[in-house]
Amino acid sequence: MTQTTDFLAPARLGRLALPNHLVMAPLTRNRAEADGTPTDLMVTHYAERASAGLIIAEGSTPNAAGQTYPDITAIHTDRHTAGWRQVTDAVRAAGGRMFLQLQHGGRVSHPATTGLTPVAPSAIPLPETIFTPGGHRPAAVPREMTADDIRATIADFAAAARRAVEAGFEGVEVHSANGMLLHQFLADNTNRRTDGYGGSAARRVRFAAEVTEAVADAIGADRVGIRVSPASTVNGVLEEDTGALYAALLDRLKGLDLAYLHLVRSDPGAGWYRRIRADWPGTLIGNPDLTGLTTEAVTRAAREMLAAGADLVALGRPFLANPDLVERLRLGAPLNPVRDRYFMYVGGAAGYNDYPALDRQPSSDSMVARDGARVA
Repeated sequence: MTQTTDFLAPARLGRLALPNHLVMAPLTRNRAEADGTPTDLMVTHYAERASAGLIIAEGSTPNAAGQTYPDITAIHTDRHTAGWRQVTDAVRAAGGRMFLQLQHGGRVSHPATTGLTPVAPSAIPLPETIFTPGGHRPAAVPREMTADDIRATIADFAAAARRAVEAGFEGVEVHSANGMLLHQFLADNTNRRTDGYGGSAARRVRFAAEVTEAVADAIGADRVGIRVSPASTVNGVLEEDTGALYAALLDRLKGLDLAYLHLVRSDPGAGWYRRIRADWPGTLIGNPDLTGLTTEAVTRAAREMLAAGADLVALGRPFLANPDLVERLRLGAPLNPVRDRYFMYVGGAAGYNDYPALDRQPSSDSMVARDGARVA
């Protein structure tokens, strides 16, 4: 891509022409049906945000064991595929483009949610409680994946990618971040294996690489991105060798000619960010760690991200609270504040589809009154 700090200028992502450099980041919001099928609420939610250069839809599980929390989306049955098709049709009709994130929770799961024992690289439980249909519960000890489990899970990711294309997505993002299954294989505190998938950094990256390779084989590498979160400790992961780990992963992946590499909470001043940008030959999506959710803060962060070598900028909460975020940033208009009370586990339109666009913005007094009525 041609380097620019104008995030509102047109861009390209492989074969896709994008109207701007802004990406709506994947955000789990627990608004699916109990079986993982997308709902009408989600059709509305994503269609209203179709002005993003690209939408990456929330993490969807490639099999039943991969489910993390109640009411998250999935992509392993015909019903899931048909539900997602309604979403992509609506977004495309509104002029948008979508990828779907493929996410397996690994140990970030619970039998009370799935009816299954969680699986993970090693039998090491999540060091915190996890939300289930019955509320927060102590984490379950996962079952260490066998060689057969690994092969079957790789095949499930590839099948999910094919379903995603059938459902109308332009491509998929392999989720290897935030302490989910692929990240659990990467991190040495969650991967104590002694076989070919554990030990050295080169062996710990093998599972993530094989999943990505299988997905690329299934639908074409130009339809596949991967998301990573170097140095993240989310969901109890800890990398003692971040530099060597991601150098090894990129060595496995950079010859595939993937659509993009997506870096969570990208800090342009971090050594790992500069090394990855220098080493990655393709499109890089930077996800800035925002210091504020004002128009000025988001604009500044997006420009800094592009100036530091990112090709596209992924934003989460700004898009969540502002269906017309692109237009607000273009005009310098104020942003809606995020109401964390309705962020997850609550269902319904509140905090999801009731954020107003500029042309239907209520006064600040009525907004406070309306929110106060809900909280009460």
